[in-house]
Amino acid sequence: MERFVSPSIEHLESLRQPLTAGERLVFNFFNETLAPDWEIYIQPHLNGLRPDFVLLNPNVGIAVFEVKDWNLQAMRYSVEERPGKVPKLCASDGIKSFSIQNQNPVEKIYRYKQEIHDLYCPRLDGKAGFATITAGVIFPFAKQTEINAMLKPCLAYRGMLDWPQYNPISGAEAIAENRVDLVFPESRRAASKFMSNEQADDMRNWLIEPDYATVQRKPIELDSTQRSYVTSRTQSGYRRIKGPAGSGKSLILAARAAQLLGEGKEVLVVTFNITLLHYLMDVAVRWPNAHGRTRQGITWLNFHAWCKRVCVDSDHEQEYLDLWRGSEDQQGSEHQVLSTRLPAVVASCIEGDVDEVIQRYDAVLVDEGQDFLPTWWNVLRKICRKDGEMLLVADATQDVYGTARSWTDEAMTGAGFPGGRWAELQTCYRLPPSALETARNFASQYLPSDTVDLPNSPQGELDLYPCHLRWVQISAEKGTQVCAEEILQMAPRASDDILAITDITFLTGNQRMGAAVVNALESKGVNAVHTYSSDKKESRRRKMGFYMGDARVKATTLHSFKGWESRAIVLFVGENIDNQACALIYTGLTRLKRHEKGSYLTVVSCASTLAEFGKTWTNYEER
Repeated sequence: MERFVSPSIEHLESLRQPLTAGERLVFNFFNETLAPDWEIYIQPHLNGLRPDFVLLNPNVGIAVFEVKDWNLQAMRYSVEERPGKVPKLCASDGIKSFSIQNQNPVEKIYRYKQEIHDLYCPRLDGKAGFATITAGVIFPFAKQTEINAMLKPCLAYRGMLDWPQYNPISGAEAIAENRVDLVFPESRRAASKFMSNEQADDMRNWLIEPDYATVQRKPIELDSTQRSYVTSRTQSGYRRIKGPAGSGKSLILAARAAQLLGEGKEVLVVTFNITLLHYLMDVAVRWPNAHGRTRQGITWLNFHAWCKRVCVDSDHEQEYLDLWRGSEDQQGSEHQVLSTRLPAVVASCIEGDVDEVIQRYDAVLVDEGQDFLPTWWNVLRKICRKDGEMLLVADATQDVYGTARSWTDEAMTGAGFPGGRWAELQTCYRLPPSALETARNFASQYLPSDTVDLPNSPQGELDLYPCHLRWVQISAEKGTQVCAEEILQMAPRASDDILAITDITFLTGNQRMGAAVVNALESKGVNAVHTYSSDKKESRRRKMGFYMGDARVKATTLHSFKGWESRAIVLFVGENIDNQACALIYTGLTRLKRHEKGSYLTVVSCASTLAEFGKTWTNYEER
């Protein structure tokens, strides 16, 4: 029997967070000494926690281990006992003492054990279920006597000294002598009456490596047309590419940015959407020419952040601040600032910058160009060096701000593009075939015909990508409850697949609704990384911290998820439907990513006008 390891052994050298020397030693120890029916999960995404190792045997139980590479001779370690409080772990470098309580391994394994029992394995039998969970600490480079002396007060406070077989603390001697009986005493069990395959399934959805982490280790895959756009430039240096969702526009842009960086060029990547920058950065690092330098070597900014930077760098910060004063209180004023006044101020700053204090670039690349106004593009042109390069990619079908129609032929001519047509991408590589057909049907029925650019499947492609489409039609008052239920049930419903909980993404066009769903999830103990806030500054801060590699469920607005993708999506549709709402829904439908083991899309809809469309889905339910 071959042991199951996640991530697989051949990928251990390419983890985003590389194994330490001690972790590598411990992995080899477990892999060599444990029976093959013990599964090994390395740095699993556990609802925001990241233990070093989790071991799982459906007949025996679960074990979680924290590994510390500490050299106990390098510093003096001590424990401060506090009446009625958790003992505090401290260290001293000989000059000063400081708290390292946030690294206290006893507190970490205590929390892991509690959450595994209470949340991840809800079918475990009450307190008796704790007998199936081992929580241990391993110090592969420290002596056992030193470890025992240091951690005794911490272990005593948590009652772990009374049950050493379930809370093993081991050191270098046990590892060196291959004493699995000391490191993991419960591994010698053949079975436990408290453990079952069902409980193991509950746990696997939390432990399996997310799809996003797997993808990050793979080079970008491009067809010959896409690759030609990455490795070449036009004679003028200006290129515009359009194509439907999933046709690879963002891949091309991110790869081109990395390619140019590898050629020694200074590159600026600009988006309207703050969160999209994280996706583009993660894509760019996968281009072979990047050499791992894309995050630091390329400038990644959303348009408004770039405008502010220009104003501040050129000593026009006050003029920038004055633009916004009172704009939020006057109807239409904010739009006027964005469309006209802000670009004019930034253009003036650049034109007056004779000393070139403002950064210039060899290439300026703009993603989701349908969200940009021609005035924004033209001011960006001013910081592109002579004989530089400008790239614009767009999909008018995803016109969620109503700006795509401003890109008239006349505007294009004034934007530096020579005569001729857009470079076009027509093949969608993202969507599973059945989801692609569903998205095409929606666009044909509900989007303006003059902006629709329908995606096509690769010619002659076989449908090798299972896709589970579900539509739940509800009344508005049930929205929060049903969305939370559908998120929580998505992984268990994937009975023929191990769907990572952290691969699930919740999307809505409404901030308040999104926050309510996140609160409902958290009341069940399920944490989410999200962008919802009624405060603009806080919302921006959350967007800056939103990325798919986070070890929690993802939740954001449809606007913020433009350009992204996920293999598991729950999409909420509100009651009010207009053209922009339909463009947002289409954007949400086209975020679904194909996967050989299956993709999952559930729409929870309050819109009665879309009920007939929902009834065409394979799995339709009314509540």
